[in-house]
Amino acid sequence: MTTILVIEDDTTIRDMLSFSLEQAEYSVLSAKNGEIGLELAFGNNPDLILLDLMLPKMDGFTLCKRIREKDEKVPVLMLTALDSEKDILKGFDSGADDYITKPFSTALLLARITANLRRSGQRGKVDDLSKPLNFGDVAVDRKKHLVLVDEKRVDLRPKEFFLLELMASSPGVVFTREEMAEKVWGHDFISSSRTIDVHIKRLREKVEKNSAYTYIHTVHTLGYRFEVLANE
Repeated sequence: MTTILVIEDDTTIRDMLSFSLEQAEYSVLSAKNGEIGLELAFGNNPDLILLDLMLPKMDGFTLCKRIREKDEKVPVLMLTALDSEKDILKGFDSGADDYITKPFSTALLLARITANLRRSGQRGKVDDLSKPLNFGDVAVDRKKHLVLVDEKRVDLRPKEFFLLELMASSPGVVFTREEMAEKVWGHDFISSSRTIDVHIKRLREKVEKNSAYTYIHTVHTLGYRFEVLANE
């Protein structure tokens, strides 16, 4: 049975989440603060983690970073009332796979859980993909889940890697935010287009910072396109 760890200090919300997840036939672990949450995450290897940000003893940002030091693959969904771009960026930089703002419906949460579990289950299939993608001074090795810029490794979060892989696999093709959401997150109703834009912003910073080329281009009102252009 799939196990979900709920880390939430509000007893009412924690109990509601646990009940809804159990009704959906998930096995549930719960923690009321960051320290207990970290112990359960390390000791039980849950399949997915629901993480509040405003936690006692260890905040959600710090906790997510600690989890990522040990486990790069477990999906972490942040549940929070903090909805500014700064907080969303901080959440993804901490290692979150998804960011859901309160209040949210149970149906939406369960759909996002399903999508993230499905996506995490596909990560082991990268060995079936074809040859590495090479453009300019960037190499995307889909088999090793590795990105090199000017022969130096660039560390990308899983969603950043999948976005780059998606675009680089079809250079010149314009991908709408909805298409990116469906192909990378597994659904097309993420909380806002900012989720995609935040990931693209971080991806550009990591890939193009030390490159002699630009790769990811905004197509006004539509989305994004991968194209190799030399910097002047």
